[in-house]
Amino acid sequence: MDGASESHYGWTFVTNHARVLAVIADKRNVRIRDIALHCRLTERAVQKIISDLEEDGYLSHSRKGRGNVYLVDSSKVLRHPAEAGLTVAALLSLLVRDEADRNRVLQDARRR
Repeated sequence: MDGASESHYGWTFVTNHARVLAVIADKRNVRIRDIALHCRLTERAVQKIISDLEEDGYLSHSRKGRGNVYLVDSSKVLRHPAEAGLTVAALLSLLVRDEADRNRVLQDARRR
């Protein structure tokens, strides 16, 4: 996973929750520290976002050694009424950087 690119100021199209989810979909065993660096958030903010995503069923994790392995539920529907009917897979198809992971996410969604 590459680090975040140059600094950015002003508004953006993507929420921090979407960014964190995309980083996790790109690398399922990513460390919170690396997510924070990539998304330019604090580790505490990333932990809160992961907690939010797990609480609503968009994400789950299991322990593997000293780290976590995350599983994104790509079949879940996005929360906002303006995105009614769109799934996490549709969102991730735009945001996940690695083509193999993007294809895996889309295949997982089709199986559900």
